[in-house]
Amino acid sequence: MSEDWAAVAKAIDMRVHELGWRQRELAERSHVSQAIVRELQHHTVERRRSARTLEALSTTLGWHPQHLQAVLQNRTPPHPDEPADDGGELSTRLDALEQRLAEIFDRLDDVQTSLATVVDHVQKKR
Repeated sequence: MSEDWAAVAKAIDMRVHELGWRQRELAERSHVSQAIVRELQHHTVERRRSARTLEALSTTLGWHPQHLQAVLQNRTPPHPDEPADDGGELSTRLDALEQRLAEIFDRLDDVQTSLATVVDHVQKKR
């Protein structure tokens, strides 16, 4: 089955513009990193993405959880009111939480490094 990542990019881009959002807003609302949103929206890097990532973006954009997966596979997207194929919403939320925690840990590491640099600088001036 061929995958159409350009169609995914177009669908995301059109919906983001329709909603009047920026990439950062979509990333924050979906709990998907802004880098991944940028890559998908602009079709700059074509690589396999987690179904949960596509589900998180679809849901955040007000679509059925499998909307972007259907677009990717050149199928007609399901109506937003149709039931999801599986309990993917919980998996999507857990995946988003794990990703968010990883981002928080990275930021904390950056803060710790910056603080160590400041402390070292202050101690040298004494």
